[in-house]
Amino acid sequence: MTASMGNVRAVRAYLRSRGRTRASLLDQYVAGFGLAMVLVVVGRPISGVVAGLAGPVDPGRMGAGAALLALALVAFLAGARAAGPVLLPAPDASWLLLSPLHRRRVLGRSWRALAVVAVVAGLVLGLGLVAVLGAPDQLVWRLLGALALGVAMTAGGMALAVLGQASQSWQVWVTASMAALLVLAVVAVSGQARSVLAVAASAPLPALAAAVSGAAVVSGLLVRQAWSSLDRIPTRTLLTASTRAGHVANAAVGLDPSGLAWIAEDNHWRARKLRSRRWPALPAPLALAWHDWLRLARRPGRLATMFATAALPAVLAQAGGASAALGAAVLLGALAVAATSTSGVRRDSDNPSLARLIGVGHRQALAARAVLPTLLSGVWATLALTALTLAGALPGMAGTGSPASTSGLAETGGLAGASGSGSWWLFGVLVAPALTAGALRMARRRPIDHSMPVIDTPGGAIPTGPLIWAFTGVDLAVLGCLPTVAALLFPPAGLGGYLTAQAVAGVLVLTGYVLRARPGEPS
Repeated sequence: MTASMGNVRAVRAYLRSRGRTRASLLDQYVAGFGLAMVLVVVGRPISGVVAGLAGPVDPGRMGAGAALLALALVAFLAGARAAGPVLLPAPDASWLLLSPLHRRRVLGRSWRALAVVAVVAGLVLGLGLVAVLGAPDQLVWRLLGALALGVAMTAGGMALAVLGQASQSWQVWVTASMAALLVLAVVAVSGQARSVLAVAASAPLPALAAAVSGAAVVSGLLVRQAWSSLDRIPTRTLLTASTRAGHVANAAVGLDPSGLAWIAEDNHWRARKLRSRRWPALPAPLALAWHDWLRLARRPGRLATMFATAALPAVLAQAGGASAALGAAVLLGALAVAATSTSGVRRDSDNPSLARLIGVGHRQALAARAVLPTLLSGVWATLALTALTLAGALPGMAGTGSPASTSGLAETGGLAGASGSGSWWLFGVLVAPALTAGALRMARRRPIDHSMPVIDTPGGAIPTGPLIWAFTGVDLAVLGCLPTVAALLFPPAGLGGYLTAQAVAGVLVLTGYVLRARPGEPS
C-alpha cells in the first residue's frame, strides 16, 4: 500500500513538472481585472432586476411561472445526464484514468467544474423563484432564501445525475425526479396549486428558513453520496462521456455548431440494433425521403416530447409574456421542430457524390424531403396557436368577445387589443411551407467563414462570419412569415387578407427555394 501511494505521488510530481507553467502576476491581474469589469457591466442590470422583484405578484401568473421553473429544472437534469456529467479532458481520460492514481483525485477538477455549474444554475433558479412568488416584505432575506433554495436544488440534482452515472439503480431516481417535476408543472399550469403557491409567497421568514435548511440537508447528503461514488463510476462510462465531450469541445473551439447535430445522431444510433424492413412501393423521390419518416417513427418519445412543447407559448402567455415574445416563441419553436427532420438534407449537402449516385434529381429529392418538416412544423404551430387562443392570449371571434374575456386578455399581457376572426390556428398550417424553406436552408448552409471581417460597434467587436451563419435560414423563414408576424404584432379586425397573404408567401418562398437550389452547393 505504501509503495502504491509512493508511485502515485511520483506520477503526480512528474505531471506537475511537465505541466503548464504557473500563472504570473500579470496573468492574475488581467484575469481579476476582466472579472471586475464583467461584474461592473452586469451589476447594474441585475440590481435593476432585483429591485423590480419587490412587491406581490399576480396570483394568476404564479402557476405558469412555477411550471416554467419546473421545466427549467427538468432541462437541467436532462442536460446533466446527457453530458455525463462527470468527464475528463481527452489526455486525462486516455492516461490518468487507467493509471493507479486515486480515482477521486483524478476526477477532482471535473467535480469542481460541476460544483460551479450547479451554483450558477442555482442562482439563476433562485432569481426565477423570487420573480414567480414575489417578495411582499423583507426583500433581502427572501431573495437570499430563494437563492439558497435554488442552489440546494441544482446541487442536489447534479449529485443525483452523478449517482446515476455511477449506478444504474440511481438512474431510476433521476427519471422519477424528472417525471415528478413534469407532473408538478402540469398541476401548476392547470391552476390546481394556486393556493399552495399563494401560501408559499406569503410564508413567514422562519418557515422559509426551515425550508431552506431542509433542502440544504437533503442536498448535502446527496452531494456526499455522489462524492463517495466517484470511485464506482465505470471506466467505460467515463471514457464515453469524455470522448463525447471532446467532440463537443472541438466543435465549439472550431465554431462549427453543425457538428453537434452529427454528434447527437451518432451517439444515439451507435449502440442500437435495427431491423431491416422492406420499404413501401413509392415513387423515387418519396422513397428517398422515406428514411426520414422511419427515423422519426423509431423515436416515439422524441416525437411525443416535441408536440408536448407546443403548450409552452401558452404557458409563457399565462406567465405574462409580451406579444413579441409569444409570436417569436411560436415561429421559432415551429422552425426548430422543422429543423429536427432535415438530417437527410444535411447528409445530401455534406456528401453530394452519394446523392448523385441515387439517380434522383436534386430538386425532386429536396421537394420530397420537405414534406416531413412541413407536416411537423404545421402541426406544431397549429397546436401552439390553438393553445394560445384557449388561454385567451389571442383575439377571439368578432362580436363575441365578452368583458370577462377582454379583462382576462389584458391580465395575461397577450396579443390583445382587437377583435379577430378566431381562425388563428390557420396560420399554423399556412406558415409551414415558409418555415420548411428556412429549415432546409439551415440544413444546407456552409460552415462558418472565419475569414470574414469583424465589425466594430459601441458594444464591442462582432464577427460577421458566425453572425451570418446564425441568421442563414432564419432570414428566409421570417421573410415568408411576414403576414403572420404583422397579424400577431398588430391584431386586425379580420384575418382573411392576412391568411391569403400568408398562404401565397409561404408557397412562393418554399417553391422558389427548391427551384433555385443547386446540387451539392450549400446555400
